[in-house]
Amino acid sequence: MRLVFLGAPGVGKGTQADRVTAQFGWPKISTGDLLREAVRNQTSLGLEAKKSMDAGKLVPDIVVINMVRSKLDEPLCQRGFILDGFPRTVPQAEELNRMLSDGGIKLDRVINFRVSRHDIVARLSGRRSCSNCQSVFHLDFAPPNVSGQCDRCGGALVQRNDDKPETIEARLKVYDEQTAPLIAYYDAKQMVSHLDGSGDMTQVSERLVSVLRGLGAA
Repeated sequence: MRLVFLGAPGVGKGTQADRVTAQFGWPKISTGDLLREAVRNQTSLGLEAKKSMDAGKLVPDIVVINMVRSKLDEPLCQRGFILDGFPRTVPQAEELNRMLSDGGIKLDRVINFRVSRHDIVARLSGRRSCSNCQSVFHLDFAPPNVSGQCDRCGGALVQRNDDKPETIEARLKVYDEQTAPLIAYYDAKQMVSHLDGSGDMTQVSERLVSVLRGLGAA
């Protein structure tokens, strides 16, 4: 199954994509992960992307599109995938349609996660990431066993620039202006399932699996 997960930053798209990957085997393609890896490796694309990410702005389309195209060409994606963080604009969605059409395939469904703005800010501002292995924790919902230290590798936990309160507001503003119109775009194609993303991870996961089963996921 070929899916797109939509929703504002902090709604839980990435967490639920990981759970679906574990259950159904469809690989997650996270543009956030791809971009952060490029930044860590200080590639030319990574350095270009870092300026936008630090300011809470969208990374230029051409940078993201080239990364996604490369991943979709990998054999692992032939039986399905979950796009997390792409597309974020209508032009990106149109480019995705072209990429998939060139391969003779199409999207099966778009899942739109909905969470209140208050909850989004609380989720993001409490998030901490390992500076070494990139594992993610949360001060309230998934704290590490030792404060400030990664459970998996012992690395230092840090707050990413895009999880700081001032940047969160900028990210949400960008989402409202540029990404939210995607819902209308896909709604017009009757491709969207709206999902309540509130509550704990297990509750959301149960709602999501119910939707996927209804679409024929085995």
